[in-house]
Amino acid sequence: MLSAVPGATSRLRDLRSELRAAAPADRATRLCDAAREIRRRDLRMIARAGQGHIGGDFSAADILAVLYLAVLDLDPEHPDWPERDRYIQSKGHASGALYATLAYAGFFADADLDTYMEPLSALNGHPNRRKIPGVETNTGPLGHGLPVAVGAALAARLDGSTRHTYVLTGDGELQEGSNWEAAMSAAHYKLNRLTVVVDRNRFQQGAPTEGTNSLEPLADKWTAFGFRTRHIDGHDHEALFQALSAEPADNRPLCLIADTVKGKGVSFMEDRVEWHHKVPSADQTAAALEELSR
Repeated sequence: MLSAVPGATSRLRDLRSELRAAAPADRATRLCDAAREIRRRDLRMIARAGQGHIGGDFSAADILAVLYLAVLDLDPEHPDWPERDRYIQSKGHASGALYATLAYAGFFADADLDTYMEPLSALNGHPNRRKIPGVETNTGPLGHGLPVAVGAALAARLDGSTRHTYVLTGDGELQEGSNWEAAMSAAHYKLNRLTVVVDRNRFQQGAPTEGTNSLEPLADKWTAFGFRTRHIDGHDHEALFQALSAEPADNRPLCLIADTVKGKGVSFMEDRVEWHHKVPSADQTAAALEELSR
């Protein structure tokens, strides 16, 4: 089991308070810088390990930065604190971005990232809640995160708690029927402290989602299942902050369809399906790090 960085809780909460109080332009700049650093760490991990899912990691990095640094109420030194907000990453194969974010937030040391995918490492290809502080549930099989999140949100309701539950899904995994069974339950129970974020990068392994099993009209489907639904730019830090930190407007769960770019931040990776799980060469790694440092 990995250990939190001493003092991480106060640093994270101070950062969250600063970001919440900051002017929108300053907040966006700081979150953008943090997301770039998360991408750099993730890139080094994958290049070192020779495996990973860099395309989906990079499409989700801005969402993760906003959630962990400015929205979620968490305690890295006591990751099982009962009143913490819950974050469930259904697209478990994008573990690299999650690990880089958790390290950035202080749930474990940066040096632990160097063990990614090594034998006996806690940092496997999919997140394991028994090994990694801050991981709420194991994810890997697609379509499982939302059902678990519905259960977590319902448990908060039964506890009389105002804690919020967030779940990030890939768009390709919405082809799994389990999501829609969970969506019906979320609406039935009026789980207005449940937020679904769809990482809508429009690619899945090997092909566009619309060429595999069309999802559109996606917003209409979530609305028909009883959600408040809106499209959002998944790389607009201020828009993400405003949407993710807002109090519930009514008694419906919320679905944010975050329009994102697979491989976001590195020009030769963006919108290229092969970067779903391609590993950059040494030259490509250097070029990508240079782009992410501008």
